Order: sequence, then structure tokens, then C-alpha cells
Amino acid sequence: MRFLHTASAVSARFDDPNLIADAGLVPVLRLAQRCGLPELVDDAIRILDADNSGGANPAAKVTSLVAAMVAGADSIDDADRLRHGGMDIAFSGTRAPSTLGTFLVRHDGAVVSDGGERPSISSSS
Repeated sequence: MRFLHTASAVSARFDDPNLIADAGLVPVLRLAQRCGLPELVDDAIRILDADNSGGANPAAKVTSLVAAMVAGADSIDDADRLRHGGMDIAFSGTRAPSTLGTFLVRHDGAVVSDGGERPSISSSS
């Protein structure tokens, strides 16, 4: 997920038909973006042996998971709240709950470090 507006362009009105229920995500995701969360994830996570899209674009998936948790999601299915209402007006790159679940399944605990290189996760199947 990436934030689509500059700080001066963000406003919240409660009479808008495209209301964003979780408008509190705007400053949280802006902070995550400014702190470099997507770049950190891209640099730090690599999923090996992903025979499907489980290993593709981990930064968008981690950011979507963070946003879902901040919005109160306590299950993968609850992450679907990020795709309702006017959320696509404020954010791009939101991943479907099934995609997030596939991504999380790839993290089976088999973390390997190659002497100074970024950690890799390989499947145990």
C-alpha cells in the first residue's frame, strides 16, 4: 500500500459519500512511508521457492498487514476492510486478504542468513 496524497491535499469530511471509515490510517501510513517501511521490507525480506505469488512484492503486503492491524483487523478476513468505501481514493496497492494469507503462510519459520546478506525464507514443503 502506498499513500497517494501530499499532506496539504488530505482532508476528512463526514458528509462525503466516499467516506473512509479508517481515516486514522492516513497519518499512520504516511509515517510508515516516511520512515522507509516499504524500502526496509524490500531490503530485508526475500522469499525463496515461492511457487505462486506468495513471495511477490513483500513491501505492499507488509504495509497492508500493518494497516489492517492498525484498523483493528484480528484475522486475515478482516483485512478486507481496507478495500471498502473510499479507501482506494487515499491508498493504492492494497492487497486482498487471500493474498496476505498466502504471503503469511510462506513464513514458516525457516529463516536463513547468508553471512551479511538479507535473510531468506525458504519453504519446508
